[in-house]
Amino acid sequence: MPICVFDVFADGTTEVPEDRELTGPGRYRWWHFDLADPELATWLEGVLPPIPRGALLQPETRPRCDRYGEGIMLNLRGINMNEGQDADQMVSVRMWIDDDVVITVRMRKVFAIDEIRQLATQGKAPRTTAAFIEALVSRLTLRIQDEVAKIARLTEFFEDDLEDDSTPIPPELPETRRSVIKLRRYLEPQRYALHRLVEINLPIIPEPDTLTLRELANRTTIAVEELNALQERLITVQDEHDLHVARKQARHGYVLSVAAAVFLPLGFLTGLFGVNIGGMPGIDDPYAFAILCASMAGLMVVMVLILKWVRWL
Repeated sequence: MPICVFDVFADGTTEVPEDRELTGPGRYRWWHFDLADPELATWLEGVLPPIPRGALLQPETRPRCDRYGEGIMLNLRGINMNEGQDADQMVSVRMWIDDDVVITVRMRKVFAIDEIRQLATQGKAPRTTAAFIEALVSRLTLRIQDEVAKIARLTEFFEDDLEDDSTPIPPELPETRRSVIKLRRYLEPQRYALHRLVEINLPIIPEPDTLTLRELANRTTIAVEELNALQERLITVQDEHDLHVARKQARHGYVLSVAAAVFLPLGFLTGLFGVNIGGMPGIDDPYAFAILCASMAGLMVVMVLILKWVRWL
């Protein structure tokens, strides 16, 4: 059984049909299904040709827009707003659009679809199939823009942190980079799908609706370009933090090397004079220890001067 089905009339009012026919008496009929519906495949087999039917039943999809006869096969992705799930795990909606019917299929809840469903329940549904596409694409695009803006603000915060060399690598940085990669995976083909939708010359999308869809496609292009820039900026932030870590490690290694250079000869002397065998000089001299300490201090001064002379200090 569908999640919802409405007969939408020319004034936007709706009725819930009682039959299972593909189209109805209104301007168009909207069917909305869950892909897990066990009756979906059987019902589609009786109303759609194999190619659009297969497109609606695919478990894994990427954004696409293709013409089939006088209808459109359209797959889009949207920001995942489901509770407990990451926003970058984008939800998909599969669509078959004709002049008098719209079929949408989803795997996970799509909030943009639910908003249109609420409008239909209130008798304020999009009045044509082209208007339905506009309503859905505009809502999906708005949420995408909001998510990209959120990542942009986070990236600016990461960049501001670079002014302080003591700031550690933000724990959110790797996750943010992964989010950008995941979003680009679907938004890049979605940009081409929306531009393809604009270029399709079909009576179901008249000129005024084409202009609106072109504007929405441009907004998606801007979002993709912003994601490309954010990816480069995040890589730069990561590189800067890696450079700071490398500098610290080099500085610490340098200090240890200088300390080793200074104390290595002193360690040799203490080891040499620490052997407990006969014949060691100064064993019976009460000033031998003081002389040894003074000699080691003098040697340390000499080593420091040598290191400065060779510009190690």
